[in-house]
Amino acid sequence: MPSRRTVLTAAAGVLAGLPVVGSATASLAAPPAGAGSPIPDTLARRVAVNARGRVDESTFPLTHLAVGWTGAPEGAAVRLRTPSGWSDWRPLHGCDGGRDVGGDTGRRALLTVPGGIGYEVTLPGAGTVTELNTVDGPTRTTAAATGSSLTLSTRRIGRPYLSRAAWGADESLRFTADGTERFPAAYFPVQTVTVHHSAGINDDPDPAATMRAIYYDQTITRNFGDFGYHLAIDEAGRVYEGRWSGSDRVPIYGGPLGPDRRPQMNNAAHVGGFNAGNVGIVLLGDFTSRQPTAAARQSLVYVLAAVVALGGLDPLGTTNYVNPISGATRTVPTIPGHRDWLATLCPGDLFYPQLAGVRQDVADLLG
Repeated sequence: MPSRRTVLTAAAGVLAGLPVVGSATASLAAPPAGAGSPIPDTLARRVAVNARGRVDESTFPLTHLAVGWTGAPEGAAVRLRTPSGWSDWRPLHGCDGGRDVGGDTGRRALLTVPGGIGYEVTLPGAGTVTELNTVDGPTRTTAAATGSSLTLSTRRIGRPYLSRAAWGADESLRFTADGTERFPAAYFPVQTVTVHHSAGINDDPDPAATMRAIYYDQTITRNFGDFGYHLAIDEAGRVYEGRWSGSDRVPIYGGPLGPDRRPQMNNAAHVGGFNAGNVGIVLLGDFTSRQPTAAARQSLVYVLAAVVALGGLDPLGTTNYVNPISGATRTVPTIPGHRDWLATLCPGDLFYPQLAGVRQDVADLLG
């Protein structure tokens, strides 16, 4: 009788040719700019905040705000100023990523604020606000085409896919002024796959612009050196390449095959202290009080199925994780949420209980 690992590995082949998200979900978020569309430089300004701060008029129109603070995950709030006046106060729900060594490890929330011209924040402790505009800067390059499917090592997933070149990652941000790579690649066998939400935002009106905002905030403001997650999924079910993993254009994986001849993942920065061997997938949105769209959830299941199959992992099992760099250990579900690792609200109070159903869907898809 075949082992569970044999069944999972063989069943991964069913992922080929899965349906692409259709027109019924396309209206949930504006489609990314097509091939050859201009990609602007990101405009950014960082402001220090001592528990409370207010800016009545920013130096440029805002598309996003990245708010960071120390202390408790609860208690942070923001209100926005637009040409029509001030909004009501809204709580901030952070996704607290981080590198295993170095980089900011405080609370962080990123908000989509189209039309924003000012803001006021109240925080549990000292913090910073990074003002961002990812759509109005001078043109830096043009977008590559959106793919009709995503290739993960030897597996193909039939979902629309945007490489870093398609959503407009500025690769120069990964390097210091003297050309040193901020977060050099390091490859490890996959032990687990963690689910996040981006928190504080949805992906309207332009999910590619939101990807550029997350990228700048994590790479520069938070000093991660690159996008912290391996993949992102928007509300229409499109999949985005996150962390750079090599020059072969295949996300997540790179370097030599592992000791068991399976593909290895590049280390990223999404669960501080527990990154090496831990693939991070983020859904664009805040699922504290709402669920992901059906299209996003379906793409998540397909991607998770490919990753656990390639790693020979049991989606319904647990993992005795060992960080191959530091030796830190933790026993978690093989497909955990961020809060299974650390004290955080991620991936949202409403969505987190649904992860058991996601795991079952992955297992059903695989056999």
